[in-house]
Amino acid sequence: MAHAVTILPDEQIAALARRYDEAVAMRRRHSLMVAAVIGVCIALASWGGEVRPGVFFANAGRLTNYFWSILPTLHWATLGKDLADWYWNLDGWLKLLFDTILIAYLGTLIGGIGGFFLCFLASANLVKNPFIRLTARRFLEFCRTVPEIVFALLFVVAFGLGAMPGVMALAIHTMGALGKLFAEVVENIDMNPVEGATASGASWPQMVRLAVVPQVLSNFASYGLLRFEVNVREAAIMGFVGAGGIGQDLIEAIRKFYYSDVSAILLLIILTVMIIDLLTERLRHRLIGLEVER
Repeated sequence: MAHAVTILPDEQIAALARRYDEAVAMRRRHSLMVAAVIGVCIALASWGGEVRPGVFFANAGRLTNYFWSILPTLHWATLGKDLADWYWNLDGWLKLLFDTILIAYLGTLIGGIGGFFLCFLASANLVKNPFIRLTARRFLEFCRTVPEIVFALLFVVAFGLGAMPGVMALAIHTMGALGKLFAEVVENIDMNPVEGATASGASWPQMVRLAVVPQVLSNFASYGLLRFEVNVREAAIMGFVGAGGIGQDLIEAIRKFYYSDVSAILLLIILTVMIIDLLTERLRHRLIGLEVER
């Protein structure tokens, strides 16, 4: 079957082409204006932050020299002895690394529980009282705004050195971060089960337990695993201020210029984080797959 092709008059084609060129020119001007604004912001931020490219390039070699310094000396003929000398304190470092994982686990667990209970109060579709909702949201903002290292410093001063300040610091920051993410998940649920539970006479806690939690549980678990990955890395840094874990030995090795110890501890941390990332990634994908199937 033949199709008819409509051919517009030359005047109409010229008008359409002119409008198209004007739209393209306007889009180009807008892009240039946005690029200019971004460039000005970068320049102002660099000036305010005292960023000096000349100083950076002049001293960049020191960083590479430091990394070369921390690399161990390994020879094929004496590889076993060299590795033993490199990881002379492997048992002690593994114990501290296990403490770091426990700190991250407890901080994630306690913070996740707190974020779980507060997220429902911070959700606009579940709580109509603005005072309760805004109070919960501002509290979660405070918890996640203050860096973990600051909380750790405060708790070290209050409770002394050890793992407890690290756990408390991670728990507070995790509660704020997960509470925000959980609340966003809750605000995107299907409200039909909620309305049905409310219409049947369920109380607010019963409505949350029966109509909301089944819809969000897999996403909550996925976000919790993701946060555990982050907290393992953060727990290693907590040791810099005396909040327990392998970070204490790492900062001591850096300060005392124990170069081989620095590389040995860093390699242990990197391998541990990689393994945890791979395991939690598989678990998250499995949870997401189960949610899609459901």
